[in-house]
Amino acid sequence: MIKISHISKVYKMDSVETVALSNISFEIKKGEFVAIMGPSGSGKSTLMHILGALDLPTQGEYILDGENVSRLSDDDLAGIRNRKIGFVFQAYNLLPRITALKNVMLPMVYGGVPKKEREGQAQKYLEMVGLGNRLHHMSNQLSGGQQQRVAIARALVMNPAIVLADEPTGNIASIQAEEIMGIFQKLNKEGHTIVMITHEHDIAQHAKRIIHIRDGKIVTDGKNGKQKKIKN
Repeated sequence: MIKISHISKVYKMDSVETVALSNISFEIKKGEFVAIMGPSGSGKSTLMHILGALDLPTQGEYILDGENVSRLSDDDLAGIRNRKIGFVFQAYNLLPRITALKNVMLPMVYGGVPKKEREGQAQKYLEMVGLGNRLHHMSNQLSGGQQQRVAIARALVMNPAIVLADEPTGNIASIQAEEIMGIFQKLNKEGHTIVMITHEHDIAQHAKRIIHIRDGKIVTDGKNGKQKKIKN
C-alpha cells in the first residue's frame, strides 16, 4: 500500500540547510494499523506531510497504492489527497456553522460524487461512528470527541486507500480518546489501512505496529511490543 524508499527532506533558507528526514525507507501493507512516534523536532510531522501528499521529498521515492507520488504536480497531488487519503487532524478542521452531515459531504462535492448519493453516504459513515442522532447538529454544537468522530466519518467517505491521522486525540479528554482509538481499531479490523502520527505512548499502543523516529531517522520499527532497532 505504501512504499517509502530512501526519502530525505532538506529545508533551505538562504545558505542554511536543515535536514528534517534522512534516508528513510519502510513499507506499510494494506490493512495495517501503524503508529509513527517521535518527540518534537524528530521529523514525524515532515513525514506525515509527505505521506499525506501535502509536501514532496527532496530525494527518494514514495509509492502510494501503486502510484508514484514523489514528483507529482500540485494539481495531481490535490487529486491524490482527495481520492486516496482520508485525513483526521488534531484540530478536526470542520466548518463550524454547517451540520455534521454537510461537513462529511464536502469531500464528495470536491470529488464529483452525484448530489443524490452524497447525503446517503454521509449518513452511513456518521452512523458508523455512532453519530446517527447528531446528523443535523452544527459542528460547533458538538463535543470535542463528537467532532473528531465527524472528522473520521469525513475521512472515510471517499473510501480512501489510507486513513492518515495526525495526533487525533490531542484535543480531547482521555475517556473520549479511548473511544476514538476504539473506532480506529474497529475500522482496522474491517480492513482499513491506518497510519497515525502521535507523541503519546499510550495512544500508540492501540496500533499493531510502531515506528519510532528521532533526528530525522527511524530508530526502531516493529510489532507492538517487539520493536527492532534500525541501523542507519
